[in-house]
Amino acid sequence: MAKILVADDEADLEVLIKQKFRQKIREQYYEFIFAVNGNDALEKIQNHPDIDIVLSDINMPEMDGLTLLNRLHESSPLIKAVMVSAYGDMDNIRVAMNRGAFDFITKPINFEDLALTIEKTIKQVAQNRETIKAIKENNILRMYVDETVLKFMGSREYETSLMVNETIEATIVFIDICSFTSISENESPDLVVQLLNKYFDVMVKEIIAQGGYIDKFIGDAIMAVFRGDYHLDKAIEASLAVRAQIEKLPDIAEHVAFTPKVSIGINSGEMVSGNIGSANLRRLDYTVIGDVVNTAQRLQAAAKEGQIIINEACYQKVKESFNCRKVQEVSLKNKTKPEVIYEVMD
Repeated sequence: MAKILVADDEADLEVLIKQKFRQKIREQYYEFIFAVNGNDALEKIQNHPDIDIVLSDINMPEMDGLTLLNRLHESSPLIKAVMVSAYGDMDNIRVAMNRGAFDFITKPINFEDLALTIEKTIKQVAQNRETIKAIKENNILRMYVDETVLKFMGSREYETSLMVNETIEATIVFIDICSFTSISENESPDLVVQLLNKYFDVMVKEIIAQGGYIDKFIGDAIMAVFRGDYHLDKAIEASLAVRAQIEKLPDIAEHVAFTPKVSIGINSGEMVSGNIGSANLRRLDYTVIGDVVNTAQRLQAAAKEGQIIINEACYQKVKESFNCRKVQEVSLKNKTKPEVIYEVMD
């Protein structure tokens, strides 16, 4: 449900909006909150921090719409403002757009135009919030973001949101490029980086296709996280796809014979998700930690070239969906008992 704040000192506007949008309100698609001036609007925003849009008149007592626009840009950069101006008042409209207004409409209000403007603005707000979510989850900035998103990233609200920690159910996948050290020791730095990025791009594509996200790149390895419904199944599907696509790649090294292969370890269960690092250095890594994560890495270390390795617990969950082969018992670091491991064939 989109939450819209209307700031206008004309009392009849509230009645008109409630009438014109009664179906959307009844269906809980929109929720409208009303303020009589800029001061009242700022107070309402404090009480309703999840407001998406502010629809504000320019001429209001106590605090006008242009001043409100400035205050919004400073304190709530993700809120999009649509300004209402008398027809032909181009000076105010120009000032409003220069101060960051998303759009404007003129009085008398055409409610059909207002409905289209609100829909357009809601889509923009949703896109900005998705961008923030992607930045937080992927921990890499591989997209262009507008000024409001960047400003929010530097705000106290963003820092507070990143410090939220939780226990989650997820699947961890560690993927290592086998014998890549031979490349790094014998080829030029440019070729080493070029090859590594090429391999990573192939892996990332298959991980994202199954709904996973990249937690981190570790040398020539990737740690990926899968959450949501059937996260273990999706992690295995992604791993099978990664293995298949990597093995299709040609050997393009110059000084050593190198056929790209991967070894993969997968583990699933409960782990802690949070922002780990040093606040003083402003280097925090939004990641997952715990025994499940550590075991996934050790399963990868036990995997041979081309193998996808899981433990007994994971095998019991997926044995009816995937063809698996029992390998052997292995001793994993910090585990008191040996664990039976299985290779996922297909």
